[in-house]
Amino acid sequence: MELDHIAVAGETLAEATAHVEAALGVPLQTGGEHPVFGTHNRLLGLADGLYLEAIAIDPDATPERSPRWFDLDSFSGMPRLTNWICRATGLPELLERMPDGAGIPVPLTRGDLVWDMAVPADGKLPFDNLFPALIEWHSAHPAPRLEQQGCALRRLVIAHSDAADLEALLPLNDGRLVFETGPAAMEAEFDTPHGIRLLR
Repeated sequence: MELDHIAVAGETLAEATAHVEAALGVPLQTGGEHPVFGTHNRLLGLADGLYLEAIAIDPDATPERSPRWFDLDSFSGMPRLTNWICRATGLPELLERMPDGAGIPVPLTRGDLVWDMAVPADGKLPFDNLFPALIEWHSAHPAPRLEQQGCALRRLVIAHSDAADLEALLPLNDGRLVFETGPAAMEAEFDTPHGIRLLR
C-alpha cells in the first residue's frame, strides 16, 4: 500500500478549485468526469508521483451508482481536505484484511485511465471517513501526465480519537504520514513556489 493522492471536496467544483488555488498559490488543471458517481474534478501534479484532486458533484450528471464515493452526498459547507487515497495491488484480497466498511471494488474508467476503487456501501469510510480510500490502477498512472507546479507534499496529518488503531491497520511506510490523537480532521503541508503552505 502506498499513498496515491489526496482529495479536496466542495459543494461545487469551482469552490473546491478556488480553495486549493488560494491555499497553495498555483493553478489546477483540467481533470474530467466520473459518470459512475456523477462527479467531476480538477487536478494538481505533485512531486514524487503524487497528485491532488479537487472534486465535487457534477450538477449536470446523473450518477449510475449511489451513494457517491467520498461521502459526497452528505458533503456541505466550506471546501476542505476530505480524503486520502492509497494504491495497492490485489485489492479484493487486501480488503479482506481491512475493517468492515472499507468498501468493495468498483470498476471505473476516465478516458484511457482504468482503475478499481473500494467504495463503501453507504459512501462513508471507517474512522469517520478518515480511513484511506483504496485504489488499484489497471492502466498508466495519471500523475506523470500532470503539469508540475513546483509543489510537494511535506506532511499529511490524520487526526482521530482512535488514530493509533487506524495507523496499526495500514501497511504503510511513509514518513510524510502523521497520525495524531484528537478530533477527526486532516491537514496537509506542502512545499510550494511561495513557501510552505497548509491545506485543510
